[in-house]
Amino acid sequence: MSNKVIIFSAPSGAGKSTVVGHLLGLHPEFEFSVSATSRAPRGDEKDGVEYYFIDAARFRELIESDAFVEYEEVYRDRFYGTLKSEVDRIWNAGHVIVFDVDVKGGANLKRYFGDSAMSVLILPPSMEVLEQRLRNRGTDSDEAIAERLDKAQSEMDFARGKFDRELVNDVLEKTFSEAEAMVDKFLAE
Repeated sequence: MSNKVIIFSAPSGAGKSTVVGHLLGLHPEFEFSVSATSRAPRGDEKDGVEYYFIDAARFRELIESDAFVEYEEVYRDRFYGTLKSEVDRIWNAGHVIVFDVDVKGGANLKRYFGDSAMSVLILPPSMEVLEQRLRNRGTDSDEAIAERLDKAQSEMDFARGKFDRELVNDVLEKTFSEAEAMVDKFLAE
């Protein structure tokens, strides 16, 4: 089972972090890959737990030194990426890597890891539901939500056909059950 990778991607607000958290609770052999980002922490986020928080200048230095498996400049000066050192750390512990990344990052990771990875695209049941979920978070301005919704539509258009599986997150318990079945099948391969 070592050197396997499970990638969950979704537009912001579609529920990938909720699904990943559920699966991590069921599988002690799974380890969450902490991504790096140049954005500021939100709420109670802690460096090294939800993300490695790195300023944009340092992020660019790490890009130049080939320290990332993949990275994306999602918005101007807002980078997200996967450090090679994070992959090595998890595999050296004998764990399965679980990624919770944006859609472009997920497609890049699938390309990088190939058949060692299963990639799952989590989709909202509709754009209206996605908007309500983003508003319910209470973390973004109306302008930021509009930007996220525009980005979500372009991400969904980009993602079609680039992931091994798609999962519509409508009823959470059903979504959990379907994700568990996908993971169990992949691990048995």
